[in-house]
Parts: sequence; C-alpha cells; structure tokens
Amino acid sequence: MIESKLSNIPEHQSEVRKSAKPINFENALRPANLDKYIGQEKIKKNLKILINAAKKRKEPIEHTLFYGGPGLGKTTLAYIIANEMDVSIKTSSGPAIEKPGDLAAILTSLQPNDILFIDEIHRLKTIIEEILYSAMEDFALDIIIGKGPSAKTMRLSLPKFTLIGATTKMSMLSSPLRDRFGSISHLKLYDIEEIQKIIHQSAEILKIRINKEASLMLAKCSRQTPRIANRLLRRVRDYASIKDSTNIDLSIVDETLKALGIDESGLDDTDKQLLKTIIDKFNGGPVGLSTIAAATGEEKETIEEVYEPFLIKMGFLERTQRGRRITQKAYQYLGLPHTIGLNF
Repeated sequence: MIESKLSNIPEHQSEVRKSAKPINFENALRPANLDKYIGQEKIKKNLKILINAAKKRKEPIEHTLFYGGPGLGKTTLAYIIANEMDVSIKTSSGPAIEKPGDLAAILTSLQPNDILFIDEIHRLKTIIEEILYSAMEDFALDIIIGKGPSAKTMRLSLPKFTLIGATTKMSMLSSPLRDRFGSISHLKLYDIEEIQKIIHQSAEILKIRINKEASLMLAKCSRQTPRIANRLLRRVRDYASIKDSTNIDLSIVDETLKALGIDESGLDDTDKQLLKTIIDKFNGGPVGLSTIAAATGEEKETIEEVYEPFLIKMGFLERTQRGRRITQKAYQYLGLPHTIGLNF
C-alpha cells in the first residue's frame, strides 16, 4: 500500500512516453506490426491469437512478459502490441520507478485499455512490486491517508490496462509477480537468414542498397541479434557515405568491420581480450567471474550479460562449478596451442 495523500502523489516524469509511434532513430527501424516483424514465429503466432481475442471481447490484452537477451526485440514487441491494439503505451524501467508515488502517478494517469511497459522489470523494488499485485489482479490501488492511529486506507479503482514487462534475467523475477502474467514468452537468438532479412528491411527504411553477399557477411557478425545488426548497418552506411557510394558491397562491409575490430564470427577486441586474459593469467581457468572482472577492468554484470552469453553460445567459454573455463575450440580459434593451460 502507498503511504501518501492522494493530492501529493508526485508526478512521474522519467522515461514515460505516451505514444506508440517511433520517436527516435532506433525506433524508426522497428516494425510497426507483427506481419513486418521478422523471426520469433511461435511468439508472433501466440500474440496474434491474444490480440485478436482481446479485440473480439473488447478488452485489454492479458498482462504479458517477455524475457531473453538484450537486443532481441522485447521493446519492439511491446510497441507492436500497442499499435495492433490501437492504444497508447507508457514506458518506464524498473530502476526509474524509485518510490511508490512514482508508480501511483503512472497507474492513475492510464486510460482504459492503455499499455504500461516496464523494461528491466526484475529490478523493481519489493515495495513497488507489491503495489503491482493488486493493480494487475484487481485494477485497484491501495492508498494510506494520514499517519498513526488516524490513518485510513482507501482503495482507488484503476482503468483496465495491460502491463507488459521485459527482463533479461527471468530468474531474478519473483514468483508472485511472474505468476500474475497471463502470457510469458522467451525470445531466442535469431538465425542467420532472419538477421539477413532484418538487415535488408532496415536498409530499405534507411534508403540504402546492400547486396546479398554484403548483408550475409553483416548477418554473420551480428551475434544473432537484431539490435547489433542494425547498429552495424548504420556504421557501414557511414563508411559508404564517406566513399560517396550508393551501394553497399562486400568490400565496404569488410573495411567497416576491420575498422571496428570485429571478425567474421562477430567477436570484437573485448571478446578476444577476455579469452586471452583467462588463458594468460589464469591458465585457461576455471576462474571466478569476479576475478575475471578485476583482471579485465570490466564490470561483472557486463561480462555476464553482454560478453559471456555469446562466447558460451560460440563454444569458446563454459561454466563449471569452479568457475569459467576456456574450451579447446577457443584455443584453436585464437591460434594458440590447445594443450597449454587446459585443465580437463
């Protein structure tokens, strides 16, 4: 419950947007509907059913949770749902909602059928999370007016709305909150063909031309992640502009990737330095994550959330009970004798 006078609920301003329309360059590359969304076919099929059923009943779509790695399209799907349902969307993030009054201000400003999108929802404070329970189930907000023996509890009705949450760490989401979502979807890494289609779609939006060989090379270096693919495409476009070229070919992509320090498998200088540090300083492992962070100067969370998943996916790094360990495949990839430092 919220201890506050109703008239004194602070206006929440951080990271709140009222429109589902793209408002910046990154959003401009996002598809506006499910038909234009490439990949995640199972999720798309389920969402179409949810959306059409909600429209038929003239009700808001069920509370929805998306989880998966960064850059896979969780935010994009939230905006697509808003567009498909023809409703407004307000966005915020777990760390941005600091006080109960912040959440109360957002919830009380919602219109019927609106969508509230909370990114990094696993980072909500416990007291904020508890307020969401009644808001999600009963569409009500409990407020305490006054203090001490004279304090009174007032229940404020909320319009029916949809909460869409996004998280990269499903395990950090509490069970009571997780169980209140009617639909939970896991976004997985994209395959090369899907990434290539996304690159061509984005190139069309950016009004640039890229041939199939160039887009394939770019797709292979994008870590199977749309956000990275679009970021690399923008950098390639910059190089093409400098050369006064209207067409992006394999040579321009190759030159761009070399300048960025990205190889044909998508590994950058930081990835390679991380692997080499474990080999050179810790005999290939196993070694703890905190120790790796101290040795590389990177934050532990950055290694765990940004670099490690891809290195594990590529088969260059593995987790053991004693810590992280370099694989034989990584030694071979780096051109190092794979008998050195291995502790199998």
